[in-house]
Amino acid sequence: MTANAPLTRDSFRRLQPINVPRLVTQLPDRVWTDEDWDRIRRGYRARDMDEKWNVFVEADVVFMHRSWTGHGIYEASFAPVAGGGSRIASAVVEADGQRYRSMGDEYDRLMMELVISAIVLGEPAADLRAGLVELTARASGKSDLPSGVVEHSALGLRSGS
Repeated sequence: MTANAPLTRDSFRRLQPINVPRLVTQLPDRVWTDEDWDRIRRGYRARDMDEKWNVFVEADVVFMHRSWTGHGIYEASFAPVAGGGSRIASAVVEADGQRYRSMGDEYDRLMMELVISAIVLGEPAADLRAGLVELTARASGKSDLPSGVVEHSALGLRSGS
């Protein structure tokens, strides 16, 4: 496989599909450019234990799996937008609480965008990261959560490409 060859389902040792899919009712508004979509289609493989996501694409569906367990967490179906680019048209999240504990659609909307933007594309995504910390603090009832711990727990790190 060449460095630019897209990752596929077979690129990963163990993947488990979403066990109990639940429709995500809040989707990101972002329109990813055609160049972004080309990069997203190549996927992303976690390179060490601090990375938490493996991502690959089949047709127009982006599959986001936890790297340690192989559990499918998100499946986001992309559709072209008039004038160029693509956006998430529909998505499902794992609803099996033994595999993933969702904090609601607002959180899942943010996490899908964060995984694609920060992990796959390697963008800084500062606003999305701040939103993650804010939503997590609100859900936990704790206002003093360290942002680095929150980000690492949910998102992990991204190694240099």
